[in-house]
Amino acid sequence: MPDTELTEAERDDAAEKGRHGTKKFAHDDSSEYINRELSWVRFNSRVLDEAMDKSKPLLERVKFMSIFSNNLDEFFMIRVSGLIRQLNDGVVNLPPDGMTPVEQLAAIRKALTVDIKRQIDCWHEDILPELTANGIEILEFGALNDKQKKYLDNYFKNEIFPTLTPLAFDPGHPFPHISNLSLNFALALRDGRGNVRFARLKIPESFPRLFLLPADTGDKMEKMGLREGARADRFVWLEDIVEANLGMLFPGMIIEDAVLFRVTRDADFEIESDEAEDLLHSIRESVDRRRFGLAVRLQIEKNTPRHIREILTRNLELDLFQVYSIKYPVGLSALMQLYNEVDRPDLKFPPFTPRISPEFQEGRNVFRAIAGRDILLYHPYDSFMPVVNFIREASRDPDVLAIKQTLYRTGSNSPIVESLKEACSRGKQVAALVELKARFDEENNIGWARALEGAGVHVVYGLPGLKTHAKICLVVRREKGGIRRYVHLGTGNYNAVTARIYTDFGLFTANPEIGADVSDLFNMLTGYSEQREYRKLLVAPNTLRREIIARIDREIERHCQGGGGHLIFKLNAISDRESMDALYRASKAGVKVDLQVRGICCLRPGIENLSENIRVTSIVGRFLEHTRAFYFRNGGDEELYLGSADLMTRNLDRRVECLYPVEDPALRRRIVDVILPVHLRDDAQCSELDSWGEYKQLKPNGQATDSQKWMIDNMGLE
Repeated sequence: MPDTELTEAERDDAAEKGRHGTKKFAHDDSSEYINRELSWVRFNSRVLDEAMDKSKPLLERVKFMSIFSNNLDEFFMIRVSGLIRQLNDGVVNLPPDGMTPVEQLAAIRKALTVDIKRQIDCWHEDILPELTANGIEILEFGALNDKQKKYLDNYFKNEIFPTLTPLAFDPGHPFPHISNLSLNFALALRDGRGNVRFARLKIPESFPRLFLLPADTGDKMEKMGLREGARADRFVWLEDIVEANLGMLFPGMIIEDAVLFRVTRDADFEIESDEAEDLLHSIRESVDRRRFGLAVRLQIEKNTPRHIREILTRNLELDLFQVYSIKYPVGLSALMQLYNEVDRPDLKFPPFTPRISPEFQEGRNVFRAIAGRDILLYHPYDSFMPVVNFIREASRDPDVLAIKQTLYRTGSNSPIVESLKEACSRGKQVAALVELKARFDEENNIGWARALEGAGVHVVYGLPGLKTHAKICLVVRREKGGIRRYVHLGTGNYNAVTARIYTDFGLFTANPEIGADVSDLFNMLTGYSEQREYRKLLVAPNTLRREIIARIDREIERHCQGGGGHLIFKLNAISDRESMDALYRASKAGVKVDLQVRGICCLRPGIENLSENIRVTSIVGRFLEHTRAFYFRNGGDEELYLGSADLMTRNLDRRVECLYPVEDPALRRRIVDVILPVHLRDDAQCSELDSWGEYKQLKPNGQATDSQKWMIDNMGLE
C-alpha cells in the first residue's frame, strides 16, 4: 500500500477546498458542485445534532447516537474504502467538484475528527449523567460492590471464558486476522523471564455488549438478562468484565497493557453478474469476503502505547490518517441495545397509532376499493397493513391468477413473503424478483430467495449489471369483464418494520395503462424483453433521466412564456451532474426550485447567475424522510411523480427504478397543497443548505412547524 499519510497543512488545505472551493463560481467550473462524500458527512453530522438536542427524549438521543456511529461504519466500509482503492490504483477520474481522492480523504478526516469529539463529549458529559439521573446506570467494573464483582466473575468463568481464544503474535504465530467491526483487546504481556509478548483477544459477539445486572445480584445465573425479575437499569460493558478477568487467560504472565481496538474493512464487493455462473453462490461468497476485505480504519483507545499502535498499523497495513483515537468506549453503535431493551416509554417519543384508510377498513373488499379509485397511503402516518393485507388477500382470492413482486429489503419474518408462499401453494403463478445485491441485506435476501424457491415461487435474482430498486407489486385477477390488473407502487421497501419509521408513499391503482406498463416491466425483469418505452411510467436506466430533464426544460419554456414556473423535488439525494445542470438552467431562467433533500446534495444553491432561485432544505427527525416526489407546475397543467429513484448517477444508470404519476386530481392536491407545503414550511427539524455546502438550522418565526408532528396530529392524508 503506498504512503498516503498527509501533513496537517495538506489536510487543512484539502478540507478548506472541500468546504469553500478555491475558485470563483463560474458555469462548468467544479466549484459549482459540492463533494458527494463531504455532503454525506454533513448529513450524518445533523444526525449527531439530534443526539445532542436536549429537547429530545433521552433514549431517542441514545438511538441517534447509535445511528450516527452505525452510519459511519457503513460510510467507511463503502465510500472511504472506494476512495482508498482509487488512491492505490492511481485513478484520475474526478467527481464533478474536482476533488482528488487525497483531498477528499483529508477533508473527511478533518470533518469527522470534529464530529467524533462532539459525540464522545456528549456521551460522557451529557447523556451518561442523564441516564444515571433517570435510573439507567452504566457502571465501571471498578465501581461495583464486592457482591456484584463476585457475581460477574463467576459468570465470566462459567459462560464467557470458554468462548475466548487468545491469539499470540510472535515469530511462531502469524498476526491474527481481525474480522470486520469486531471489538478486540491488543495485549502486551510480560513473562517470568522479562520477555514482552503481544496477543490479541476478540470480545465474543455471542453476548450482549451491554451486560445487564440482575435486580438481585444473589440471583442464580438463569435469572440474568431480561428475564422475569430483572430490572433493565444497571449495565456493565462486556469488555470491562473480560478485562477484569484477563488473568484467568494468561496465568503466570503480567498484563502490562490492554487496549481496545476495532477494525473496519472494505465491504464493497461488486459482482460481475454477467460472468457469474451462479449469482446466488457468488453473492454468498462476496458476503463471506467482507470479513477479509482491506482494512480502511482503525479505531483505538486514546493513550495507546506507541509500540502497540505501531504493531497494529504495520500489520493491518494502515497509514496514520486511517487511525482514529477514541476516548472509551469504542464502537457506540452498540448503544441501540439500550434503546431496544430499556422499557421506559417516558424516555421515548410518545407512541401513535397509524391511520387505517377508510377504503381498507375491516370487511371492505380490497379489490373493489382499488377498482373504484386510486388510493394513496403516506407511511408511517397511514398504516402499512393495507399493503400486507392486499398481498395476503390476493394470495387467498380464488379469482387471482398471478402475483408478481419486487423484493429489495423485506426484513425478517416478512408477512409478505409468507403470503407469496401461500399463493403458490394455492396454485397461483407467483414470481418474485429478489434483489440479492441489496447491500448488507444479501444474507437475508439469500434466505428469502431459497425459501420462496422451496415453496415453488419463480424467483429471479435481477438483471446483469443492474440492481432492481423499483418497488412494485402486480396482481392479475379474473373478473366478469375480463382480466384486470391491480398494482401497488411504492417509494419504500416492502418491509413492515421499517414502514413504521420511514416516510414513504404507496399508490394502489387499477389504471389499465399503468397495469400494462408494470406487466411490461416485469417481462423485462424476468425474461428477455427489451422494452424501453412505457405509457405512464418513467423507468431507469432507459427513460427516467431523459424524461425528468425534459420536464425541467419544459418548465423553463412554460415559464418563459407565461411565468410562474415552479419545481418541487423531495428526495433522498441529488448528485447526478446532468440533473443538477438542468436545475441550474431552470434557476437561471427564473424558475422557482424547491429541493428538499434528506442526505447528499451536490448542488450549490443561492449562487448569483447560477442558482439564486434554488432553495435546498433537509429534514432530520423522528422518522427517516424517504419519500421521492417530483412536482412540475407545467404552466398550470400540473404533473406529480412518485417513486423509488433519487437523482444520483447510480440510480439513473445502474439501477432499475420506477417513477409513477399521481393522476387522480384529489390525491395530487393533497400532496401538492398539503403534504409538500407543510414539509417546506418546517422550521423545527429542518436545516437550509447555503452556497458553501453548510447547513443552518432554521429558527421558528413564531410558533414552530414540525412537519412530522403535524402529520401525526393530522393522521396522514386527511
